[in-house]
Amino acid sequence: MRKIYIFDTTLRDGEQSPGVNLNTKEKVEIALQLEKLGVDRIEAGFPAASPGDLAAVNAVARAVKDATIIGLSRSREQDIDAVREALTGAQDPCIHLFLATSPIHRKHKLRMEKEQVLETAERAIRYAKQYFDKIEFSPEDAGRTELDFLCEVTDMAIKAGATVVNIPDTVGYMNPQEFGNIFKMLKENVPNIETIQLSAHCHDDLGMATANALAAILNGADQVEGTINGIGERAGNTAIEEIAMALATRPDFFGAQTTLNLKEIAKTSRLVSRLTGMVVPGNKAIVGANAFAHESGIHQDGMLKEKTTYEIISPDVIGLKESKLVLGKHSGRHAFREKLIDLGYELDDEALNEAFAKFKDLADRKKTVSDEDIRAMLEEKLIDTPEVFTLEAIQVNYGNQSTPSASVRIRKADGDTAQEAAIGNGSVDAIYNAIDKVTQESVELEDYSIKSVSQGKDAQGEVHVVLKQDEVSAQGRGLSTDILEASARAYIDALNRLIDKRKTPSRRDKMSLI
Repeated sequence: MRKIYIFDTTLRDGEQSPGVNLNTKEKVEIALQLEKLGVDRIEAGFPAASPGDLAAVNAVARAVKDATIIGLSRSREQDIDAVREALTGAQDPCIHLFLATSPIHRKHKLRMEKEQVLETAERAIRYAKQYFDKIEFSPEDAGRTELDFLCEVTDMAIKAGATVVNIPDTVGYMNPQEFGNIFKMLKENVPNIETIQLSAHCHDDLGMATANALAAILNGADQVEGTINGIGERAGNTAIEEIAMALATRPDFFGAQTTLNLKEIAKTSRLVSRLTGMVVPGNKAIVGANAFAHESGIHQDGMLKEKTTYEIISPDVIGLKESKLVLGKHSGRHAFREKLIDLGYELDDEALNEAFAKFKDLADRKKTVSDEDIRAMLEEKLIDTPEVFTLEAIQVNYGNQSTPSASVRIRKADGDTAQEAAIGNGSVDAIYNAIDKVTQESVELEDYSIKSVSQGKDAQGEVHVVLKQDEVSAQGRGLSTDILEASARAYIDALNRLIDKRKTPSRRDKMSLI
């Protein structure tokens, strides 16, 4: 099967995303992960842009051993010299030259005629050929360049010594039929076209970057250029993971494949997202949080019977452990039980009914109940500590011009309820002072921490507290979509544990886990 080479430009075009600024250490970390992913070529940056970029490209060039390292260069001798310096130490260096060729760029940006463009590009390629065995040339804005002139430019690049000619849809203007036709025309009309590789570089301004790149492959492209998660200038670039999985999933149609280690896709996506600060949208193909999530009851039922009914890619192929049966208020007991088993919990009927009731209550307050929500809910419930005190109600009054106050109603083990109010230097402090009044327990708050269990505005908040009484300490945990309620629950949970420890010091918590 025909191999498609993968040219990754996450460190160059991807870093041009607004707000992204990777330092040298981060670039090297991403490059080494790209090497694990198995990309063939890594464009490490634009050395002439700044001394810092030159140094970062050099660091990548020295760190990576199993991929071609590429530096971008305008068709200028000083840029080419900067790439030479940056790629010192690279085991397999390549220079990527570019010059605009479209009428609009020739007129408004370059102020050159066609002949001047050809002469400038040829001179740059021949100069670079003195120092590099591998040269890629890109006629910038090729998508809007006249086809006959694009054939002329490609012919010149081949004669001057280029080994790859890249066809960029620089502004994301093309549609698949048009873009594929460019490669067909080049293959049919340029002499010695078989001596080089043709590459496709697409932008996603009209949402067609992946489709255009695949059309190029169908019409003879040997290489696809793109980024992890599709990041890049404006609307981004072709997403490498989408190309790889399209070819892997439909070899019958495309008749081509990459040599990527597909199991590294998810890990690479998370790393790039974390270091660039660009969050992957939930509905992003292949690597989005919802890519392997199923919420519809009909889909869930089909997935439980046979995964291929609604899943064309197994999540383990890209390095994920499992699909997600996303549970919501319309999910049934069957799906809930199966989800618990998948998560590693096995409950008897009574415990299942109790957990399902808590799940339904949570689902009424949250649009989507995640795996993390369910784990947190179960682990909170399965801890077998006698409830001396149980929170029934809480009311908090707060304003930045007034003293915070709180009122709590607590049920005691004997069935009686008590209610108290208190003030504090903050809402949480007021809540805890009110609880102390009801329980009549004298404790010291040693630690308080808060974190989000899941994502989104309606995420559950998880509060951990550590209370100390004499020489005995206990931790408590509270969970709620309201963080003040979670704080109260955590405090009462810790109190119950302290009281339990006073009665039976050697007692250990038990959880019904498999």
